Amino acid sequence: MTERPRRGPGTRCAVLLLTGVSLVLGCRMAGTDGVTPAPQLLAFLPWLIAPAGLGLLCALLARWWPGLVWAVAVLGLLAWYLDPYGKIHEPAGRPLASLRVLTANVEFGRGTPALVPQLRRLHPDLVFVEECERTCRATLDEELAGAYPHRRAVAADGSRGSLILSRFPLRPAAGVPGTMGMPGAVADVRGHAVRVQLAHPAPPLPGQIGLWKRELGRLRAYAAGDTRTPAVLAGDFNASQDHEAFRRILDTGLTDAARLAGHDRTPSWPSRTASVIGTQIDHVLLTPDFSADGARFLRLTGTDHRALVADVTLHGSAGDRNATRGR
Repeated sequence: MTERPRRGPGTRCAVLLLTGVSLVLGCRMAGTDGVTPAPQLLAFLPWLIAPAGLGLLCALLARWWPGLVWAVAVLGLLAWYLDPYGKIHEPAGRPLASLRVLTANVEFGRGTPALVPQLRRLHPDLVFVEECERTCRATLDEELAGAYPHRRAVAADGSRGSLILSRFPLRPAAGVPGTMGMPGAVADVRGHAVRVQLAHPAPPLPGQIGLWKRELGRLRAYAAGDTRTPAVLAGDFNASQDHEAFRRILDTGLTDAARLAGHDRTPSWPSRTASVIGTQIDHVLLTPDFSADGARFLRLTGTDHRALVADVTLHGSAGDRNATRGR
């Protein structure tokens, strides 16, 4: 009886690394977010190139040729999925209004002192603030009441509180129900109605993947519910373009402002390591009535999220839309 050859440490290392990466990559290919830990790892899909590359090195050193082919295939697929997802729209109508949008998760209000001077410096027209508890809201009311006379809030403590500040008049509108506050409104942007909706679904914590998917699904339903009125959805989506639940929101016709400005993979969380490793879960999503002129991510002391600032332009009649599909 022939004894099966034993795998050396290099081969075992390659198998372990490539199996883990392949399982996550398989979820991305199948269009599913899977179960824990797949959703959490999907958020960092581009960074899986590191363990896949190490698996390639282990296979090479062990002279395990099937593993070498496996690793090359995995790296090729990861590179393929680095391309931004969604549609790029070119509004056909003439420009109607330019506005600046800012979204910031202030982490239980702790980033509020750093947010205030940025609002004074940048003068955004629409501001979406997540995890804005009572102290945060009181500070923004006191410091910026004159600059932002219009607001919609979900008054709550901890991560449940949230706030929309606006230079434009706001008409009340039903927000999206969720574990954390997600207020909505209709803004009068120089005579043009624009739906505005703050996004802050539950995070994909172990044991709460179903809740996370349901709340992202409600945001998708909001986006798909009225495709005729221009809309801005902004906030901490707790999801990246590598999550199927988030891609389904984009599939309603929305485009990520950061992508339009060439920052589709710029990390926004966690801010302390974003320059080394991170993921983009803070977004400004736009209907095809908008173009984006620029976007940037700002470090705010006291919070684990970077703020996102997007300069966008609202266009008129968008009956003629040219779109190209990304991967």
